Amino acid sequence: MARWRKISDAVVRRLPLYLRVLEEASADEDKKLMSSQELGERAGVSPALVRKDLAWFGEFGKQGVGYEVGFLKRELRRILNLDKEVRAALVGAGSLGRAFARYNQARYENGKLNIRMVAIFDNDPEVIGERIADVEVLPVEKLEETVQELGVRMAIVTVPAEYAQEVVDRLVKAGIRAILNFAPVSLSVPEGVHLATADLSLELERLAYYLDS
Repeated sequence: MARWRKISDAVVRRLPLYLRVLEEASADEDKKLMSSQELGERAGVSPALVRKDLAWFGEFGKQGVGYEVGFLKRELRRILNLDKEVRAALVGAGSLGRAFARYNQARYENGKLNIRMVAIFDNDPEVIGERIADVEVLPVEKLEETVQELGVRMAIVTVPAEYAQEVVDRLVKAGIRAILNFAPVSLSVPEGVHLATADLSLELERLAYYLDS
């Protein structure tokens, strides 16, 4: 993986789009090959960009033939570290956290996602001990030790904005290097930690612009 560290995040963000297209196509047993034109159209990008993105990681297609769907799908899963189980933890067992945990469990159980939720944390005494998506909610005080004991590598943060930075700091200290944040606040992480923020409020406000007045 070290040789891929200089690849831009924009390229990495498109790889799951390509993988989704290939997984949908593989549902058709007769679909063996796919051109960069078709892959680009289905992913919403140009065929030239598809070829450029994939070229960072090797030669996967043949000129005039295209890409073998099954082979490219397996290679993308390997590149994205989805060819093996990735253990994740959720911090924040509120409404959003519960919905995310159940959604993740459903996708993991049907084989569509290799990211497994193995720990959930919260600071509400009434929630601690409850089971959500077959995972017991633990007190946030046990975060560091549990993360290390269970080999957690990724975390999802669904806590109120005022607690988000503190939670992220603790996750980083525990060794987490990949974090998905749903709190509507800008967070800082040290170099080497990858933070993605999904601000649902901003997206709704952006969409409101397109409504008829």
